[in-house]
Amino acid sequence: MESYVLVEKIGAVGKLILNRPEKLNAVIGGMREEIISSLQALSEDSKIRVVVITGAGRAFCAGGDIHHLRELVDSQNLEGLKEMLFLGKSLVTLIRKMPKPVLAAVNGPAAGAGLNLALSCDIRIASEKAVFGASFSKIGLHPDWGGSWFLPRLAGPSRALELIFTGEPIDAQEAYRIGLVNHVYSETEFYPAVDKLCAALAARPPQALALAKTLVWESCHWGLEETLESEIQNQIESFQTKDAREGIHAFLEKRAPVFSGE
Repeated sequence: MESYVLVEKIGAVGKLILNRPEKLNAVIGGMREEIISSLQALSEDSKIRVVVITGAGRAFCAGGDIHHLRELVDSQNLEGLKEMLFLGKSLVTLIRKMPKPVLAAVNGPAAGAGLNLALSCDIRIASEKAVFGASFSKIGLHPDWGGSWFLPRLAGPSRALELIFTGEPIDAQEAYRIGLVNHVYSETEFYPAVDKLCAALAARPPQALALAKTLVWESCHWGLEETLESEIQNQIESFQTKDAREGIHAFLEKRAPVFSGE
């Protein structure tokens, strides 16, 4: 069975590739554990100085697998939901605590948890084909994987709330304008630009970069842990609503959801 996560090592650069291209790299089942274990291995590899996360095919990551979410919401499987959420928390925390730069090479759509995976990285490089969506509200759910911490710190509270409230996607240029990504490149320039930046960072002193990364993120008021805990509770509450069931079913049935507020 083909792995949902591929790892490539080229010199001092470790690349983690989400590998469900036919499903836009939506995260399912043991894929979270695969991502975590692969990132942990790259973190512990002394030969790797820079880590890149990207997606196979035309997408970065479409978030959680909607079919799996339907199974969970129909059975009101809170234990299954909690396991997923705490794995998401572990993943985001691992990226932030990793003592080396982590880049998101956003080659295409990044939605829901996929958006927040990209936002959890230290630097984001986007292809002009990329789109970004905080799409949870469209299926009756609350942001997770740190989105309600990352978005207001990058785009400001008001713009973050607009993105969360509407769930509407924005293109790469708008993401750049509001500070969600560092650079946008054409499709042909994208991967060479990623490789060039990785090479530059790999050539820098790793201990100095590790110390700088720790200090910069710790200076952001030390609020991620509390936010992640609140997200988990809010997501659990959202998950139990009729609107979550309606949103997920409507998505799969390719119709507009009718949210009742229940």
